[in-house]
Amino acid sequence: MVIGRTISSQALNEAEETFNISLRPKFLDECIGQRSVKEKLAIAIEAAKQRREPLEHILFYGPPGLGKTTLAHVVANEMAARIRCSSGPALTKAGDVMGLLSNINTGDVLFIDEVHRLSTPVEEFIYPAMEEFRVDFTVDSGLHAKTINFPLKRFTLIGATTRAGLLSAPLRSRFGMLYHLDFYSSSDLTEILVRSAQLLQLSCEDGTLQLIASRSRGTPRVANRLLKRVRDYAQVKGSGLLSTEIVENALKMEQIDPLGLDELDRAFLRALVNVYDGGPAGIDAIAATLGEERDTLEDVVEPYLLQVGFLRRTKRGREVTKQACEHLGLKEHKKKGSPDQPGLF
Repeated sequence: MVIGRTISSQALNEAEETFNISLRPKFLDECIGQRSVKEKLAIAIEAAKQRREPLEHILFYGPPGLGKTTLAHVVANEMAARIRCSSGPALTKAGDVMGLLSNINTGDVLFIDEVHRLSTPVEEFIYPAMEEFRVDFTVDSGLHAKTINFPLKRFTLIGATTRAGLLSAPLRSRFGMLYHLDFYSSSDLTEILVRSAQLLQLSCEDGTLQLIASRSRGTPRVANRLLKRVRDYAQVKGSGLLSTEIVENALKMEQIDPLGLDELDRAFLRALVNVYDGGPAGIDAIAATLGEERDTLEDVVEPYLLQVGFLRRTKRGREVTKQACEHLGLKEHKKKGSPDQPGLF
């Protein structure tokens, strides 16, 4: 008889979060890839330590899953500072920010994810906090309203965003350091997977981690997610060893093709070709066709399709490329009235 125990959904979520964090590097020398960003950060951190000053405010921007949150925690660890985390949508009014800022000590790090989604009143409220380390907080209302000036201790604000273009110019200019994170190379992803496999105590045949890395869309988060799914498959369908056959079968079950495209990527491209004759088509129209949110397509799907040359963004909308049609085995559409000319190619 097998004796089990009931685990609450909250406990499972906490265990999963702990597991995810355990794969994250804690210091710069443990980070793999993003060499230019790491070099600049190392110099800034060392200079700040020598001066015994907090770091300037930092903005990390780039597609999701490339390590913006991880780097924020790494900076805090390197500076031996406490980090407090929040997100743009969670800070809806000045009082929310005031609660965070009033508990910050000298040198602490305040990390705001999706900083481009801060509301205008909140954004304007933190301008003096970033520049002069003080805030003007209004209490009461009407005839009894009064503004109190609160001095703040010197802190470092680290912002992360997937859409730097949506940041207002005044907010962007107040960050002293701006770093763009690029997609990772296959060799860097392989190094990350080697480290993750060691932490998970996995046994792997030669070439299996390179195979997973080649289908990870240049994104460490995707690479680690696929590694966990392959681990589960190997545990249930095999002996636990990650062999080439096991990895191929696991990725096939996950519907990941040789270029790393998943079913949503392929549905996006098929909709452009079959419904909109290859484009151009507006992102809202494509989102309605697929039944997906516009933000999901812009933040998750499009960056990689643009990177591999399967998609073009034009003033008139999105267009599929000839390479995408060849990869999916789809027929090119012809322009109406010009039977001899390919539709978009």
